[in-house]
Amino acid sequence: MTDHFLRVFSLFSSIQGESTSQGRPCFFVRLAGCPLSCSYCDTLDARESPGRPMGVEQALSAAEDSGLRLVEVTGGEPLAQPATVLLLSSLADAGFDVLLETSGAFPVRDLDPKVRVVLDLKTPGSGMFERMHIDNYDSLVPGRHELKIVVTSREDFDWGLRFVRDRGIEGRVETLFSPAAGLVQPADLASWMLDASCRGRLQLQIHRVIWPSSQEQR
Repeated sequence: MTDHFLRVFSLFSSIQGESTSQGRPCFFVRLAGCPLSCSYCDTLDARESPGRPMGVEQALSAAEDSGLRLVEVTGGEPLAQPATVLLLSSLADAGFDVLLETSGAFPVRDLDPKVRVVLDLKTPGSGMFERMHIDNYDSLVPGRHELKIVVTSREDFDWGLRFVRDRGIEGRVETLFSPAAGLVQPADLASWMLDASCRGRLQLQIHRVIWPSSQEQR
């Protein structure tokens, strides 16, 4: 693929199920492929798919045709594809509110500042912490970045909380703690956050509440 072509898994409109934009109607550009293999991955089809080739202009036109103003570029891992950077800038320049959901394994410092980056922090329970681009977490900007931490256990929660506190992230940028499906109960995570006087947010995937039998977000 060149810098102007993407490998796309799916394009669809849905309700934004995560992030601080949760609940808003959103157009999703889900890209194919991911070099990581997280223990709790819920987009295996996208991760393993070769996708279909699509030009950046085609993806931009699809977003415009959706009639929605919020667009999320997700995956897979979007930043594994060079053309994603151009897509993000093109969407922002066209006046969209743009979200990028990324694993944290690729640098985000030089992305278009108009893009809101939802940056994962991979806990030990994910099996992927060693793949993180650690400099990302020392250059987070309030209002531009938010941090998502999926926890698979109490140990993961304690580890993630220490991480954000040691780096001065807690209370500076939005920090979203999310229970790994089938591994942590939301009520347990809520109790841990309360016991620790955590300043982050509890995040549940509301698209799975709306459409519980669907693997996609609609």
